[in-house]
Amino acid sequence: MKLAIAALLTSAVAAFAPTKTDRTVTQLAVSELELGVTEPLGVFDPLGWLDSEPEAFERRRAVERKHGRVAMAAVVGTIIHNNHITFD
Repeated sequence: MKLAIAALLTSAVAAFAPTKTDRTVTQLAVSELELGVTEPLGVFDPLGWLDSEPEAFERRRAVERKHGRVAMAAVVGTIIHNNHITFD
């Protein structure tokens, strides 16, 4: 019995032990304007705003990020509300 417990504890500890991994260095050649670009299509700009107002592109990108984060928080709030979870 003691042997089984010792084996169980040893295996549990070994699961969280760090392993040695070789690190590889990669060079990513991506410009700031190409972040989020899909490979075969390029920049998705159906209204042509990037060509007509390039200075507003970064602001629109930041606003889209903010709206996405607010939407994710709203989904979490809806899940909490529908499961009748209250914080006292």
